[in-house]
Amino acid sequence: MEFWNHIYQHFNPVAFDLGVISVHWYGLMYVSALLTALWFAKWIIKKDQMPIDNNLLDSYFIWIEVGIILGARIWYILFYDPNTIYYLTQPWQIFNPFQEGHFVGIRGMSYHGAVVGATIASVLFAHRHPGVIYKILDVVALSVPVGFIFGRIGNFLNQELVGRATDVPWGIYVDGVLRHPSQLYEGVLEGILVALIIYIYRKHKAFDGALIGIYGMLYGLARFSAEFWRQPDVQLGFIYGDWLTMGQLQSLIMVALSIGLYFFLKVMVTKRKNIK
Repeated sequence: MEFWNHIYQHFNPVAFDLGVISVHWYGLMYVSALLTALWFAKWIIKKDQMPIDNNLLDSYFIWIEVGIILGARIWYILFYDPNTIYYLTQPWQIFNPFQEGHFVGIRGMSYHGAVVGATIASVLFAHRHPGVIYKILDVVALSVPVGFIFGRIGNFLNQELVGRATDVPWGIYVDGVLRHPSQLYEGVLEGILVALIIYIYRKHKAFDGALIGIYGMLYGLARFSAEFWRQPDVQLGFIYGDWLTMGQLQSLIMVALSIGLYFFLKVMVTKRKNIK
């Protein structure tokens, strides 16, 4: 347990150095998350014999990946970054991976922003492929939490989004303070647990597209709970009292919007069936 408590002292967040750039474990985990989500999506389509073409699915994943990257980065700048004005007045710096001539990567991404970006991309994609989008959204709800596990592992390996101070024996020392490994808690709650619930429930869904609304509700509740172990962003702190964080507020909003999305999709699918 002693080694685990001090694991950050024995671990380098850089996987390997290519000279000009350094490849971090976080980046590798991000790629692993995307590839795993895509693999699982294709596996579940085959297993459940869903009428979704692989080429169409590949095209959709490209759309939402662009939406995710743009949404996650811009949302972080708007709600979390202390230099919001700097980026808004110099937008070309938003995706600049260099600082003072050194490659540092792109730091600062928001999951809630990724959801917004993916939603916008899905709406645009739906205009081009209106019929199949509901089934694709169910696949997304099943595959995203599976890939999300790797994202939280990446946060842990990158030594970011650290937990609150604690005295539990499995805590991790960060700058001399024993903290909850909250990134791993989130991987379990927001990834494994949500994935299992949706996977089990998928055979009982009321209509095509229902799973994406349920995913949003489950993720929001899981993230809200996990935030009690996660240290608030230093530039924001608590936004109400000594317990409500920005992540929790946005998670509650996400739950409410997901409930609305669930019933909206139900109406849309019902109308489509009636037209047919």
